[in-house]
Amino acid sequence: MVNLIDIEDPADARLAEYQSVHEGRRRKEADRDWFLCEGVLLVERLLDSDLPVRSLLITPGKLDRLRPLLRGDDLDVFVAPQDVLNATVGFNMHRGAIASAGRREAVPVKDLLAASQTVAVLEGINDHENLGAIFRSALALGIDAVLLDQTSGDPYYRRTVRVSMGAAFTLPFARLGGAENLFELLDGAGYVSIALTPDPGATSVSRVKLAPGTSAALLLGAEGDGLRPETLRAATMRVRIPIRPGVDSLNVGHAAAVAFHRFGSVDNQSVV
Repeated sequence: MVNLIDIEDPADARLAEYQSVHEGRRRKEADRDWFLCEGVLLVERLLDSDLPVRSLLITPGKLDRLRPLLRGDDLDVFVAPQDVLNATVGFNMHRGAIASAGRREAVPVKDLLAASQTVAVLEGINDHENLGAIFRSALALGIDAVLLDQTSGDPYYRRTVRVSMGAAFTLPFARLGGAENLFELLDGAGYVSIALTPDPGATSVSRVKLAPGTSAALLLGAEGDGLRPETLRAATMRVRIPIRPGVDSLNVGHAAAVAFHRFGSVDNQSVV
């Protein structure tokens, strides 16, 4: 049953999750079992996913567009004029829609690897825009799942969700536990590990051929520092994306897209 609730007061206690959204940056959003998703397109994608939607806060003008997707047991849909919505969230949210949803239950890394063939492994990717760009490219270019280390950011962070266009709603991901050894897990699951690096001594991505059916893990490091030396040493191979002389490197989000296009299931791994 969908409950349509008219809202006139931005201080309404029922809107607690939406009030002063910008102040949430000072809280650890990753510690909450819910997250916020803003913008009518992303709310549509959220409603079309299997994630549990807790509630929506929308303007009357967005209600007709979203109504066909509204379903679920006891779903509260708060409908407020634009000025009330703005006063609630604390900024001019012209997108006219914001939703609260529950996070997907954590997937064990072994299960994620067993169910995938090509995965992206992120080390120290804590910039929200880079993380969002990587998730968006991974979903678009045939990467089966994403594995994050302990220092990488939260795929459900509002800005990351916005940049990724909601890719985390459907793309499986897991976080490596502090006591888990990445390469033991990859080796045990039969993965080839491919470390992306700007090192000119690494193999050009265009020269790498993987046999059909090969399970591959594409390792990506943080902007600036890149992958840790020990990660580069442990990887099966080190691969670079050739660029013009005088340019030090690509943005990690752009580099990820090139690698995903080369090794993801949308392209043929065996063809150079």
